[in-house]
Amino acid sequence: MKPDPAHAVQANNVAAPSPEAISRAVGLLRAGHVVGLPTETVYGLAGDGLNPLALARIFEIKQRPLFDPLILHFADAAGAFAMAEQIPTAARELAQHFWPGPLTLVLRKKDTVPDLVTSGLPHVALRVPAHPVAQALLRAFAGPLAAPSANRFGRISPTDAQAVWIELGNAVPLILDGGSCAVGLESTVVFLSEHQPVLLRAGGIPLEEIEAMVGPVRHATLADDRPQAPGQLRHHYAPRKPLRLVDNHGEIPSQPDSGWLAFGPPDSSLPFCGVLENLSPAGDLREAAANFFRALRTLDDHPRVAVIYALPLPAQGLGLAINERLQRAAG
Repeated sequence: MKPDPAHAVQANNVAAPSPEAISRAVGLLRAGHVVGLPTETVYGLAGDGLNPLALARIFEIKQRPLFDPLILHFADAAGAFAMAEQIPTAARELAQHFWPGPLTLVLRKKDTVPDLVTSGLPHVALRVPAHPVAQALLRAFAGPLAAPSANRFGRISPTDAQAVWIELGNAVPLILDGGSCAVGLESTVVFLSEHQPVLLRAGGIPLEEIEAMVGPVRHATLADDRPQAPGQLRHHYAPRKPLRLVDNHGEIPSQPDSGWLAFGPPDSSLPFCGVLENLSPAGDLREAAANFFRALRTLDDHPRVAVIYALPLPAQGLGLAINERLQRAAG
C-alpha cells in the first residue's frame, strides 16, 4: 500500500535506529529483503549487494529499469576497493580525502560483483557513506549494500524517513529513521578507468574540490537508454506536476496555482500570490542543496499548486548539481 501524502502519518514500519532495529535490519537483509536506509545524501532502498534475489527486489519495488546500474555501499574503503579489479592512484587519493562521504567512484569490477548491480557493464560504482546509521548497519551486516534512492524510479528522492514511507509504503518492511539528510543531494559520481577522470553525475561533492585533487575532469553526456551510472538519464528526479525552468522572475505568473522554487533573498518588489518554497533565503548553496528535494516535494504535494517554476542557481559549487537535477526534472 502506498500512502496518500495529504494524510500521511508515522507508520509502524518506521523505526528509530536503536541497536534492536539495526539487528532486525540485518536479519531482513540477510533474508533477501530490503530496508530504508538514511545516508548523508538521500535515503536509500538497501539490499544485499551480492544477492541477486535481493537486487531484483530493489528493481521491482522501485520499478527501475534493469539497464540502470546500482551503487554498492561499504563501511570503509578497503571493503569497497576489494570489489575493484584495478584501483588507479586518483581513486585512492579521492577516497582518502572524501570517504566516508558523498562521492561514488566507478572502477573496473571483479567477477564477484553480480551483473544486476552493474547492468552487465564491466565497471562498478562504489561508495562509503558517512551517515552514522548507514555506518552502523554496514558494519553489522558486514557486506556491501546496494542502496539506490528509496523512491519510485525517476521521481523525487526522499531526504527523510516520512518521505520514504509516503513514496513506497509497506513495500519496505523496515525504514530506519536517521533524521533529515545533511547533504540532501545524491553523491557525485566519477569514472576513473580512463586516462582522464569523467564526471558521470554532479552531486554532494563540488566538482571544483575534485579537480583540485586530480586535475581537469571531463563531463559525460547524458544517456537515453544505457547509463554508466545512476542518475544519468535525461529525465529524472521528476515531480508529478510540470516543472518549468525560466530565465527571470518576470516569467513566473503571480497566480494562486503557481509554485515557485526560489533561491536567495526575497524581493518585495516582485508580487507573488502563489506558493513559495525558498531553498536558501541567504543564498547559501549548501543550504539550498540540503533543502532541494524536500522543497520540491512540498510544492509537488501542495493541493493548490498546478505548475512549479524555478530559475537556475549560480553554476558553481553545489549549484551545478542542483541545476543538473532541475534540468532533468523539467525533462
